[in-house]
Amino acid sequence: MPHPFSTLSPDTVMSAAESVGIWPAGEPFALNSYENRVLMFRDDDGKRWVVKFYRPDRWAYEVIQEEHDFLQELAAANVPVVAPWRDQHGKSLHTYQQFRFTLYPQCSGQAPELDNPSHLFALGNALGRLHAVSSRKAFVYRPTLEWQGDIHDAEARVIESKRLSKHQQRAYHNVVQKILRHLEKHPIASNQMIRTHGDCHLGNVLGRDESFTLVDFDDCLMAPAIQDIWMLLPVDDPSGWRAQLSEIVEGYEEEQTFPQHQMSLIEPLRAYRLIRYTAWLVSRWDDPAFPRAFPWLAESGYWDQHIRQLEQQLLQLEKLIWLA
Repeated sequence: MPHPFSTLSPDTVMSAAESVGIWPAGEPFALNSYENRVLMFRDDDGKRWVVKFYRPDRWAYEVIQEEHDFLQELAAANVPVVAPWRDQHGKSLHTYQQFRFTLYPQCSGQAPELDNPSHLFALGNALGRLHAVSSRKAFVYRPTLEWQGDIHDAEARVIESKRLSKHQQRAYHNVVQKILRHLEKHPIASNQMIRTHGDCHLGNVLGRDESFTLVDFDDCLMAPAIQDIWMLLPVDDPSGWRAQLSEIVEGYEEEQTFPQHQMSLIEPLRAYRLIRYTAWLVSRWDDPAFPRAFPWLAESGYWDQHIRQLEQQLLQLEKLIWLA
């Protein structure tokens, strides 16, 4: 069966925009996105837009709308985000043919430079402003980070993909279960959960000089605040890691207290992401964009490397227990 996105032609994209009263001038330009399809275009007045077409059958309407309402709330509080465009009826989630889509004013810029203290300070400040607002109430429909359920789901998707040999399956299962036992030693209390960006890496921060905007809240969820911080820190530079974090903390604390008590969650969250990311790749393999972008996933050597990576992360988790 052809993938649903296979029918998302340039003409369809332009017709979808026109259906809500925005008139593209020329064909749209595809941006780097895999989970959804994201494109940029100019309208007749020269204004630049970004249109996101949501992956069919991934999120319920209420889940997507809660993301949009969250962004609207943040923008109203002067948090540096881009809220979705709303039509004259206040609607932000639109439908054309079988696709649900939304439009954003384009946000241009570059990622922060991790060796620039002023960039790190500004980034920390933006996150502090985000969390000062996001901690005021909880999501109702968006997911909540949960060690056991999320890891079991990820492991099942990898095993069911039948990409691992019997030997690799055993090794993968063993290391994932050992990691899960370590994660369960770091329970996250419900009062630590706030609304987070959820996927806050450098590719989702855009700006220039000392002004940065947080973009792509597609994975926003209830999680500890440190979830929006740890991915910004380099994995392979422990000494630089601490220096960079201090600048982020300084900017963050201009808005609210930095969650120092959550620092012990960084390595567990890293392990959680390593497992979940690979499960995401295998579960999207029917989308032709994924074999093109990630061809190495089909190679046996990748799985040996992934298992070794998980074993190395397990060592980091064991160090936490020893240090404690």
